[in-house]
Amino acid sequence: MKILLATDGSECSKVAVDAVAGRPWPEGSEVKILSAIENPYMPTTETWVLPDDYFRELEGAARAQAEAAVNQAAERIESTDVCNASKLEITTEIEYGPAKDAILDKAERWGADLIVIGSHGYSGWQRFLLGSVSHAVATHAHCSVEIIRRRKPA
Repeated sequence: MKILLATDGSECSKVAVDAVAGRPWPEGSEVKILSAIENPYMPTTETWVLPDDYFRELEGAARAQAEAAVNQAAERIESTDVCNASKLEITTEIEYGPAKDAILDKAERWGADLIVIGSHGYSGWQRFLLGSVSHAVATHAHCSVEIIRRRKPA
């Protein structure tokens, strides 16, 4: 079984990582941990000029965050005995582009059987303004999608 685990390092993504780590998977299963880096878009006018290294530093910080997210997820899965981590093939990847596009493209190119993704649980205006990666993935994926929700503190 090919499982694509999408993570951005947020608390919601960590719940999805825990869901994958806490489940026994069939022998020979593969887990590909993916994080996406969106290219920064800064609409500017000619009178407002950013420093030359601004985008380079922004991209470097985003890459460091994505690497930390996939590495922490891999360590979490490898450290648990429940999912027989020794029987899983775990790989990590970082893609550039909007998260929903990167996840859907990778799942299709790789031939994923399942996409596991966390949900921030936005509704109403938050969802309208920020969008929902998990909703976009669930409605456009060519394979099964499991959306993991974080329990709200009591």
